[in-house]
Amino acid sequence: MRLLVVAVVLVASGCTVAQRADDSQPAPTPPTAVVPTVIAPPQPEGLDGTAGAAGPQVCTAITRTLAAKLRVPVTAKPNSWNDGGLPAMDLCTLMLEDRAVTVGVSALPSQTDTVSRLMDGAGALKALPELGPDAFIADSRLVFHTGDRAVRVTPAGGIDRSNADGIDRAKAVAIALAVRDAVPKNLRPARQSDSTCQLSTPEAERFVQLHVQLRRDYRVKGALTCIWGTFDATVSIVEAFDQATIPESQRVPPPRFAPLGQPGYYIPEAGELVFRQGRRVVRVSALTNPPREVTLDALTNIVDPMLPLFLR
Repeated sequence: MRLLVVAVVLVASGCTVAQRADDSQPAPTPPTAVVPTVIAPPQPEGLDGTAGAAGPQVCTAITRTLAAKLRVPVTAKPNSWNDGGLPAMDLCTLMLEDRAVTVGVSALPSQTDTVSRLMDGAGALKALPELGPDAFIADSRLVFHTGDRAVRVTPAGGIDRSNADGIDRAKAVAIALAVRDAVPKNLRPARQSDSTCQLSTPEAERFVQLHVQLRRDYRVKGALTCIWGTFDATVSIVEAFDQATIPESQRVPPPRFAPLGQPGYYIPEAGELVFRQGRRVVRVSALTNPPREVTLDALTNIVDPMLPLFLR
């Protein structure tokens, strides 16, 4: 009798055990894509103008002018370098006595959102009328346009912060005015290429989905830097020798291990792959605007043609 009741209930419900077993399971929710949240990749230790690319640069061009105006010793570190950010900046370092000031000039002509990207995270902004209608100053930096380029001035200790290595607003503006006048005569060509970097150019262009407009390839104390860029994306491979630590390994939460190097790490939120091999630490970075996911496969494909150099 009990079996009959069970059978009646199953029939009345219009369902059988076999049908229930065949019911499709809910589709798993795909993981959310992680996109980079930075505007420039990290720099190797020591890349501050004591090593980098030789040749004309804004900082060395304005030391005499600034020394006479500010009446303090002003020097410039001899080399320049590039941060491979968005926008990519050609960088150099001024020294006001013992206070370091980094000057960046956009390597490609400025775009409508360049100033806002360069001031992202700077805090409260104030207009800087001395340098034009689209010039702004904050505690950490100031940004303005000269010609078709954007310029960023970043004192190591900030502006008007009363720090020993900071500078006041008047000095920051004086530096900016000197830079504004010097930039047109000291622009670097858009394409500066190294034959070794050329090995990865097809993969870099596959990632950016365009023929690159910017190349910044050079060697820092024998270590190779390769940068490919457009207005909306940059890709970089930066090699460093004898770097004692990999700072990215100390991130919280810890970065993902990558199957490359000894050790290797993949940091999706920075768009970066970093690995050690013997004396070398190699960083592979990619950024896009608007941000899109930078996969480990994409970064590995970019560096793969050059791996024989780094792994030997």
